[in-house]
Amino acid sequence: MRKVVLLAVVLAAASSGIAVSSRQPVRARHAMVATREHHATDVGLAVLKSGGNAIDAAVAIGFALSVTHPSAGNVGGGGFLLARFADGRTTFIDFRERAPQKASRDMYIGPDGKATKDSLVGYRASGVPGTVRGLEMAHKKYGRKPWSELIEPAVQLASQGFPLSYGDARSLRSKHTSERLSRFPESKRIFLNDGKYFEPGDRLQQPELARTLQRVRDMGAKDFYEGETASPLAADMQAHGGLITLNDLKNYKAMERKPLEGAYRGYAIITAPPPSSGGVGILQILGVLEGTGYEKSGAGSAAATHFMTEAMRRYFADRSEYMGDPDFYKVPVSALLNPKYIGHLRQSIDPEQATGSPKLHPGNLGAYESAETTHYSIVDADGNAVAVTYTLNDGYGSAVTAEKLGFLLNNEMDDFAAKPGEPNDYGLIQGEANAIQPRKTPLSSMTPAIVLRDGKLYLVLGSPGGPTIINTVLEVFVNVVDFGMNIADAVDAPRFHHQWMPDALYMETGFSPDTIALLKARGYTIKMVNAQGEVAAILSENGWLEGSADPRTEGTARGY
Repeated sequence: MRKVVLLAVVLAAASSGIAVSSRQPVRARHAMVATREHHATDVGLAVLKSGGNAIDAAVAIGFALSVTHPSAGNVGGGGFLLARFADGRTTFIDFRERAPQKASRDMYIGPDGKATKDSLVGYRASGVPGTVRGLEMAHKKYGRKPWSELIEPAVQLASQGFPLSYGDARSLRSKHTSERLSRFPESKRIFLNDGKYFEPGDRLQQPELARTLQRVRDMGAKDFYEGETASPLAADMQAHGGLITLNDLKNYKAMERKPLEGAYRGYAIITAPPPSSGGVGILQILGVLEGTGYEKSGAGSAAATHFMTEAMRRYFADRSEYMGDPDFYKVPVSALLNPKYIGHLRQSIDPEQATGSPKLHPGNLGAYESAETTHYSIVDADGNAVAVTYTLNDGYGSAVTAEKLGFLLNNEMDDFAAKPGEPNDYGLIQGEANAIQPRKTPLSSMTPAIVLRDGKLYLVLGSPGGPTIINTVLEVFVNVVDFGMNIADAVDAPRFHHQWMPDALYMETGFSPDTIALLKARGYTIKMVNAQGEVAAILSENGWLEGSADPRTEGTARGY
């Protein structure tokens, strides 16, 4: 993409404060898949080559990742699927986890009045999983190939095993992961090799998961929620103090919602509505940026980073108060995206100085009223596009592996406000709108996005990363649209994140020391991080599909 300006882009980026070594995207004429893990990428591409559409590939990839990427790929979690079809139709399937019926507002408040860690580790941390139901809904309504064909590759990967990469093996034996998984016998036996640990290249076989997937292959989601998988899952929960019951599983329903739509500099953006906070977030932040000329300072410059950070900070303040499950709380989307309100936010930014977060509060919307993860992107030969972000929340979820079933359970209950007004595991402050209620969906930051230019498919992207997801997706988008990078360079460029509270600007390595010094002089507290997010993106232009998986991971993009 834009080969004639590529050198200029790299030189501009270098002079403005980031280190970018140009990397070419993967190119193909017909179809493209970008995922976090190469076995899953191969599975999805094989589905497309054999006549399946993008929804079929999304289903097959989702189940394959539940085998090959246990830290986030899942049948024990949930997520979102965003699709834009070649005929212009769009849909958003919400298969996010839900609070069990026995959940209560103060279930994680200890005798001392403080929030406990029960929302992070163990059986009580899990919401009702939604992935199997959601992928089945997508397939039944929009898929083309037989369901069993799409699940079979995951069955084979689980039963025959696959060699663990260096990154997989290192992740499983890390101190944080191994300590959590060791607390639960099934997790220790399967994922820690019963305490002996795995080496790179060792084959991970998961026979219990293979049998679970075989049942789902043969009987569909009904088995997972009402059959031979549901019963032992509910019994395991009851035996260990978990809250999920057979009725919770039986009553779980995925929901089809209308995607959120917005525009920026002539580009149409299709993204996630509530209960995601991500779509509202990127649209509000882009609204604040539009027309300011912030991009003239260049990617990674102190001036551009400052303006973007201030827009981020203001959105996360609003997020803390106004975002929640739209089935339980009226999320004021129209007010948060009202041009006059966005203009007020823009005018409140001092172009030379950081606004201390304690000085900022959620906006007064009364005058404007009229809420560990992985991502994969797919474009098929017909021009259908799918963006899927799904999660167990933390890496390896609650660390609990369902007995006799072989899959890890989520710790998604921590995405609720266990104690409104106090920070959760990600440091996010959340309000009453996201307080725990039975059958409620916890607020998410997942931001699958599809972008059109002149009415035609242009970008498909998304990322994991908790609250950093919103800013990661935003930054890759503006790297392409505002800073003229090709899709690989846009994904590679160093990232930054501000979420209002705590009042710190988190920056990846790769920014110049001069940029960091200038930002400190503007009043920012800088904290350096190794990596933020892991984007899987596809760009469509001039008859070519260009794919990029994030070099921060072992991800791959492949097409034909």
